[in-house]
Amino acid sequence: MNSASRRFPLTRVTLGLIRPFWLTLLFATAVGILSGFATTALLGQINHSLQAGELSLSFWAAFALLLVGGTCGQSLAGCINSHLGQRMIAGMRKELSARILQAPIWAIEQFRPHRMLAVLNDDVDTVSAFTYNFASYIINFSIALAGLLYLLYLSPLIFAISLLFLLGGMLLTGRSRRGWIADYQQVRHAQDSLQKQYLAIIQGAKELRLDRGRRAAVYHRGLSRDVDAIARLKGRAMTRMWIIDGVASALFFIAIALMLVGKPWLNAGQLTIGAAVIVLLYIKSPFDQLAGGLAIADQARIALRRLAELADSFQTPEPDILLDSPAPADALPLHSLTLQQLSWRYEGGQPFAIGPLDLTLRPGQITFITGDNGSGKTTLIKLLLGLYVPQQGAVLLNGQPVSDAQGDDYRQLFSTVFSDYFLFDELLHPEISTGQLAPLLTKLQLNGKVAVENQRFTTTELSTGQRKRLALLHAWLDDRPAIIFDEWAADQDPTFRQRFYTEFLPELKAQNKLVVAISHDDRYFSVADQLITLRNGEIVTQ
Repeated sequence: MNSASRRFPLTRVTLGLIRPFWLTLLFATAVGILSGFATTALLGQINHSLQAGELSLSFWAAFALLLVGGTCGQSLAGCINSHLGQRMIAGMRKELSARILQAPIWAIEQFRPHRMLAVLNDDVDTVSAFTYNFASYIINFSIALAGLLYLLYLSPLIFAISLLFLLGGMLLTGRSRRGWIADYQQVRHAQDSLQKQYLAIIQGAKELRLDRGRRAAVYHRGLSRDVDAIARLKGRAMTRMWIIDGVASALFFIAIALMLVGKPWLNAGQLTIGAAVIVLLYIKSPFDQLAGGLAIADQARIALRRLAELADSFQTPEPDILLDSPAPADALPLHSLTLQQLSWRYEGGQPFAIGPLDLTLRPGQITFITGDNGSGKTTLIKLLLGLYVPQQGAVLLNGQPVSDAQGDDYRQLFSTVFSDYFLFDELLHPEISTGQLAPLLTKLQLNGKVAVENQRFTTTELSTGQRKRLALLHAWLDDRPAIIFDEWAADQDPTFRQRFYTEFLPELKAQNKLVVAISHDDRYFSVADQLITLRNGEIVTQ
């Protein structure tokens, strides 16, 4: 991806965050600027009164007005920016989550969970930290700018000397930024890998406890390597920043020293020099905070680029999907499903192709799909479900191609239990009472192990086979026209496996469901009305 293409989504994401709040943000920024100028004007008013040697009524009136304006403006700008910043972050989290929910499944599978978690957690938090401090950056910038303008008012020559040394410090900071930006970019890559290691020690805890070599590899050559790399890179970046900050501070005080020793050549009185020194000392803190904010801003920029890349990776052909849309009153009927010369090819690390495939499925029919590992069974199921979009051929519903506009309605025809299923603990059927659920739990031999309270399972901490039975319960309650099983019986004991093939599947067939099961249990193949065998992505028997 070239630099121009990377800048475009970054700009687009940034503007997209700001657009809904730009008017309020503009108001808060203006208030912050006025607050900064009022604070510096208050300092100028004090200096002027000290030089005049009197504290008149007009001084106290101006003092009170500027004090109230500066402090109230700072508080107001901070409150507004903090509130808007959190609303922006909330909007970003919702937008990214919506992108993931709407994205093509193949894009999600390629992006990898640990990378998505790093973006959704680390990068969003980094941007949040920047938005939280945005008001203080604006106020500090205003104070610094107003202080320089006041120096120009006091003495153009003192202003020129101060600006020369400040520009020198800014130049050093700018050159140093290249190094710490490069370090933080490497930090983000290491954080991606660290998320992967975290998932390994959590999800693979049992395996790691049993395998000393694997445990050492994950901890010492994986997790520790990434943690140390992050610490080293961040430490180096911050060390560089602090050294440059020290040099910039030294230049600042050298400028003050030159004013003190060069008073005869500056054509300025003692009071003017004193006022200039006070102003420089006063604006040093805002300059320091702005310099520190550059590191946070750079981290936020890198994080925003990662967020933009994630959003750009999850472009969806169905942008109008409503995440909470109700079921349409005129649900699609299901009389037949046909795969017509359907082909799909994966161009990732290990290229794989499936098709062309021709297959017809009907309600009231049980179809088994079998084949060796890697033959394309799960890919076929994803194409049938509309999770993958065929690159050639078409999926026909009742003899008609499924259009893009029908895509989400089409997918609602199916209940599915994948081999890598995710078990939700919440039920979405409030019309079904606990008394009605009890017979189903008994049928699944889960009574006494799990119950349903407040439309949630009381526990999902069960064996693999029992968890799959809860996933089957979800599919039963959905009561959709078609139901797909991806090696569902593989984790069941022999008795329950037999019940699945000889009892559950025939019951679904009797209910006129379209039933498809990926299976290697050849002793039960006689249950199927249709047996499909895949080899290298092609149907070899039918």
